[in-house]
Amino acid sequence: MKEKRAKISKKLLRTFGRTNAQYKLIQEGDRVLVALSGGKDSLSLTHLIKNMHQHAPFDFEFQACTVKYGMDGEDYGFLKEHCREYNIPYEVYETNIYDISQDTMRENSSFCSYFSRMRRGALYTYALERGFNKIALGHHLDDAVESFFMNMFYNGSLRSMPPIYKAQRGVHVIRPLIEAREEQLRNFAIENNFLTIGDEACPAMKIATKMPYNRAQTKEWLRELEGRHEHLFRSLKAAFSHIHDDTFLDPDRWKRDDLKES
Repeated sequence: MKEKRAKISKKLLRTFGRTNAQYKLIQEGDRVLVALSGGKDSLSLTHLIKNMHQHAPFDFEFQACTVKYGMDGEDYGFLKEHCREYNIPYEVYETNIYDISQDTMRENSSFCSYFSRMRRGALYTYALERGFNKIALGHHLDDAVESFFMNMFYNGSLRSMPPIYKAQRGVHVIRPLIEAREEQLRNFAIENNFLTIGDEACPAMKIATKMPYNRAQTKEWLRELEGRHEHLFRSLKAAFSHIHDDTFLDPDRWKRDDLKES
C-alpha cells in the first residue's frame, strides 16, 4: 500500500523549521519519542517530525507513543491505524495511572497538573528504558502565553514554557511547536480530515474534580484581547525573547556593578 502523506502548509513548515534550527531541538543522532495523545496538537507535531525525518540533511530516529491510563473503554485503535497508514512508528504504553489516582488524588482537587505530571513520568520511564534521549511535546505558542499569564495572575511568578529543558531523570524535553499558533494546528487537522481526541479521553472526566476554569478564562481573556490588538501574540513572542530581568524587583538579578559606590 502506498504511504499516505499529510498536507502541511508552507507557513507551518517554516515555523517548525525555524524553531528547530534556532533552539537546536532535533539534531544528528537523536532518538526522539513523540508524545501522541491523539489531539490536534500532538498529531500536528507527529506529522511535522515525520516530514522532517524524510527531508532533514541529517539522520535521527523517532517514534510516537501514547500513554494509556488503564481506564475501562480506553481505545487507541484508530491512532494505531492512523500511524500504520502514514508509516509512523507507534506504540501504546500501558500504565495504571488511573488506579493510582483513586488513592492519591483528593476529591474536588485540580486534575490538570496531577495527570500531566503522571503522564510525563510515564514518558520519562518509557524513553529511558528504550534509549530515547529526547521527548517531544505538542505545546504551542498559545499554551506558552496562557501559562505565562496564569503564573502571573495565580502564582505571582513570571514563568512560561521553554523550547527545551533537561529533566531530572536525564532526558531532554523539547517543544518544536512552541512558536506555532493553536489555530495553525487546528487548521492542519481540519484540512487533513484527521479524527482527533479531545477532553473525553482525559481520566479526570471520570473523577469528581475541579475543572480547569482558570485556563479556560485565561484563554477567553486572551481571545478578547487579541480581538482588540491584532498583533498581540507577535508582540508577546518577541517579548519572550527580549527579557530585561534586571528591571524587576529581584535584587539577585540586578546588575551589581551599577550599584557600586563611586
